[in-house]
Amino acid sequence: MSWEAILEETMIKRSQQKKRTSPLNYKERVFVLTRSKLSYYEERAEKRFKKGSVELQRVKCVEIVKNGGVIIPCQNKYPFQVVYDTSTLYIFAPSNESRCVWVQNMKEEIRNNPQIMEKFHPQFWQGEWLCCGQEDKLAPGCEEYNLYGDISRKPLPPLPENESKSRRPLPLPPAKQETVEEREEVVIALYDFEGTESQDLPLRRGEEYVITEKCDVNWHRARDKNGKEGYIPSNYVTPKQDDNLEQYVWYSKNVNRNKAEEQLQKEGKEGGFMVRNSSSGAYTVSIYTKSLGDMGPAIRHYHIKETDGSPKQFYLAEKHQFSNIPDLIEYHTHNAGGLITRLRYPVGSGSGAAPTTAGFSYDKWEIDPCELTFMKELGSGQFGVVRLGKWRAQHKVAIKAIREGAMSEEDFIEEAKVMMSLSHPRLVQLYGVCTQQKPIYLVTEFMELGCLLNYVRQRRGSFSPQNLLSVCQDVSQGMQYLEHMHFIHRDLAARNCLVNESNVVKVSDFGMARYVLDDQYTSSAGAKFPVKWSPPEVFNFCRYSSKSDVWSFGVLMWEVFTEGKMPFENSSNHEVVNMVMQDQRLFRPKKAPPQIYQIMELCWRERPEERPSFAQISQMITDELETDNQSS
Repeated sequence: MSWEAILEETMIKRSQQKKRTSPLNYKERVFVLTRSKLSYYEERAEKRFKKGSVELQRVKCVEIVKNGGVIIPCQNKYPFQVVYDTSTLYIFAPSNESRCVWVQNMKEEIRNNPQIMEKFHPQFWQGEWLCCGQEDKLAPGCEEYNLYGDISRKPLPPLPENESKSRRPLPLPPAKQETVEEREEVVIALYDFEGTESQDLPLRRGEEYVITEKCDVNWHRARDKNGKEGYIPSNYVTPKQDDNLEQYVWYSKNVNRNKAEEQLQKEGKEGGFMVRNSSSGAYTVSIYTKSLGDMGPAIRHYHIKETDGSPKQFYLAEKHQFSNIPDLIEYHTHNAGGLITRLRYPVGSGSGAAPTTAGFSYDKWEIDPCELTFMKELGSGQFGVVRLGKWRAQHKVAIKAIREGAMSEEDFIEEAKVMMSLSHPRLVQLYGVCTQQKPIYLVTEFMELGCLLNYVRQRRGSFSPQNLLSVCQDVSQGMQYLEHMHFIHRDLAARNCLVNESNVVKVSDFGMARYVLDDQYTSSAGAKFPVKWSPPEVFNFCRYSSKSDVWSFGVLMWEVFTEGKMPFENSSNHEVVNMVMQDQRLFRPKKAPPQIYQIMELCWRERPEERPSFAQISQMITDELETDNQSS
C-alpha cells in the first residue's frame, strides 16, 4: 500500500525557509518514506506533528552531498539531497550506512519519474554552488547524475524488462566510510588545556599530539605521547610543519601595527619583538627598544624580504640571508645585523591568554545550573539581567537570565547549538545554555571592560585615530566571520559589542534580535526599533542581509570616531527615515580622516549590492592601519 512505511528514522533537516536570518538552521525531524511520499515530523511529548512532505513523483534527484570542506554544525555528518520542483532538501543522516539505505531506497522509488535530472550539483548551495561556483540557484548541474547507480557512482547493469517495474529495493552497497587521510596529523599545543570533562585530553603547551578524528571545526579527538585519547579544542593546537610559524611564541598572525605597538610598549622590555602578518602579504618584524639616542623608547617595523632567485631566501638585512624565517629570527636573536637592537624577548599570541572554546567540552551545550555561581550584577539587557558568575567555581562567565516573555525561547533553543558552534577571536563566545528550568540562562564569555559604547565614552579624548580604527578592525573581523558563515547579526551597534581586559573588541548578541518578543523593538514603527542603525530596505521592508549589517557597521564606525555620540541625536526615528530616504547621511567625525569617512560612506550606499562586503571592509581598514611599507 502507498502509505506503508518503507523507512523511518530520526535525522536532521536543514531549513529551507527564506525569511530566516540564518541559513544555518538545523532541526531534528522524524523522516518517513512511503511509496508515494517523503514526510517529516516534529516529535514532542509522545506526539508527532507533521512539518512537511514531498511527493515522490515530484522528485528529480536523490544523491549524497560531498562535503567539500563545509562546516556541518550539527551532530549528523552524512548529508544527502532530495531535489524536487525548484527546491533542494538537505538531510543529514547519523551514519554513512544510514545514508546509503535512504539514498538507495529513494532512487528505487523515483526511477520511473519522467523529470529525472541529467546533471546535478554534488556540493552544497550557500549563496552559490560550492562545486561549480554558479550563483544562480537554478543553474544546471555540473556532474552527471546516475539514477541506476549506487552512491559510489559506479553504474549497475541494466535491469530486465520484467524487473524494471518491480518495487523491490536495490541491494545495499557495502557500508563505506568517509575518505580518511591515512597519514597521521601531528599538532603542537599552543596553550595549556586542563579539560573540564572526563572525555577531554589535557594539553601542555609545546608538546606534540596526534589527531585521530576531526569531530567538527571546533573540537578534535587526539592522542598524547602516552597513548591517552580525548577531545581537545582545535584552536589550541597548530599543525607541526616546518613552514608553520604558528608553533613559535614570537608569531602573532592577526595583530595589526597599532596593536603590536601597544603590546610591545606594555611589555616594555629591551629587544621585545613579534613577527606578524603584513598587509602586503609578507611578514613584518616589530621591535621595541628602551632608548634610541635622545629619542627615548622607540618601536621599529621591518618587512621580511624575499630574494627573487631559487631557492628562495629570506632577509631583514640583505647580507644576512636564510632559507626560512625561523633561522632568520634565530640569527637576529644573537646579532642586531642592521636592526635597532637584537631580538631579545619574544612577545606574541602564544604568550597571552588562551582563546575561548566553543562550549566547555565537545558536544556539551546544556549546562547544569547547579554548577553556576552567581556574583555581581553587570547590567540589564534586552532579555533580562546579566550577572558575573563562575562555572564550577573557576571559569569566569557572564550569565544572562532570560526574563519571561522577553524572547521566543523555543525557537532560540533550537538554534542555540548552531550559535555555539560559531567561534572566532572577535566574537563573544556562547558557552552553553540552561534550559531545564525557568528562567533559562545563557552562559557566555565574560568581557571585563563592558560594552564598547561605554568604553569609548568613558575614555573620550584618550584615543588616537589609529586606536579608534583598530577598534573598528576588531569588529569588522568578527563580522567578516559571520558573513562567511552566512549568519546575519540584525542589530549591530556599539552597544552590542564588548571589550575584554586586553582591550580587544568582540561582537556580541549576534542573531539574537530574531527572538525578541517586544513589538516596539521588532517593528520599524516602534520607538525602540534601531532605525538609526538600519538601512532603507530594513525599515521599509524588513529585508535583512549581510549588506544590512554593513550599513549598521558604518554607523558603528561613526559611533566609535565620535567617541560615543548618538547618531542623529536631535532627530526622531520618523525624521531619520525621511532624512535617509532623501540621501542625507551622518556627518564626518572630527577624528575621522577623509579616507576613513569614505569607508563609512561606502557602507551607507542606498542599494545593498553596491555596499562592500565585510571582507572588503576589513582589507580597507587593514590597508589604512598598515602604513609601514618600509622600515620606519
